[in-house]
Amino acid sequence: MTDTVLAETPTVLAPDSPNAIGRMLGLLGDEWNLLIVQQALLGATRYSQFMSRLPISNSVLTSRLRTLVDDGLLSRRVHASTRARTEYLITGRSRSLGPVLLSIWEWERNWVTGHRGTLPAMRHLACGSHFAPLLRCNTCRAVVTGSEVALSLGPSGMWKRSAPAASTRRRSESDTVASQAGLFPETMSILGNRWAAALLVAAFLGTTRFTDFQTQLGAPPSLLAERLQTFCHIGVFTTSPTERSGPERAAYLLTEKGRAFFPVLTAAVQWAQWWFHAPEGPAVVMTHRDCGGDFTGELACDRCTEPLASGQVHIVAI
Repeated sequence: MTDTVLAETPTVLAPDSPNAIGRMLGLLGDEWNLLIVQQALLGATRYSQFMSRLPISNSVLTSRLRTLVDDGLLSRRVHASTRARTEYLITGRSRSLGPVLLSIWEWERNWVTGHRGTLPAMRHLACGSHFAPLLRCNTCRAVVTGSEVALSLGPSGMWKRSAPAASTRRRSESDTVASQAGLFPETMSILGNRWAAALLVAAFLGTTRFTDFQTQLGAPPSLLAERLQTFCHIGVFTTSPTERSGPERAAYLLTEKGRAFFPVLTAAVQWAQWWFHAPEGPAVVMTHRDCGGDFTGELACDRCTEPLASGQVHIVAI
């Protein structure tokens, strides 16, 4: 059984252990973890339901469910009956991933043309309208796009602690299937790979050079080159020629499409720093330049301007 305290209260991290960003990348930087949580938030609770909704093998599903239970994103409930029935239920940790998934949905429907199918619409139950989520400052309520927010590394934000704790594994045929299984194909190219997600965090913090990415993240050069090529291919990065040679002949810059991923990144970082507390302080500090306060983002309905509360969003069948 899952420890209820683990699932509903923040985890205090050990000093010098992977920080909130490292923990977030280890969990959400796995394609199957993200897809399983997505399906749980959409109502799946039984092992058979996850199997029917996802093209996943028994061994992979069993492994990922165990990980998600151990980290408090799902709660395992065994019903005492003549035929044992096990359910995997959402917890406070997984429920609070709603803003991450809403931000992904908005980014994909605006910036990605190669979906497997048309994304469903979303209805805000409070006002009854189909909506788009707006990211705004929780303090002054101003809508932000990203440039208004300054990001910097906090007390626990050393790169050796922010980068993925586990070395990236060779992508298998199962991983390729995962990338094609959800509603968010290009997001999986970013968050669905631990090193790719770390690379994007570094880019939003201002890193542009190959050697700086490599030094900061500790990523293998061949893997880093492959990820940079992928980001350029999907239009998240563009290159700008420099006067240098070799790997430094180009600077890697966020495009408009890449910068539009900011609400996803913000939601993921806030989720991580809420649930994983480093005793030294946060890994990433965000400041709203317009009001001068610490930035905490919230999503609001673009039609009625009310916050998008948990349970107030309904998927409209297509």
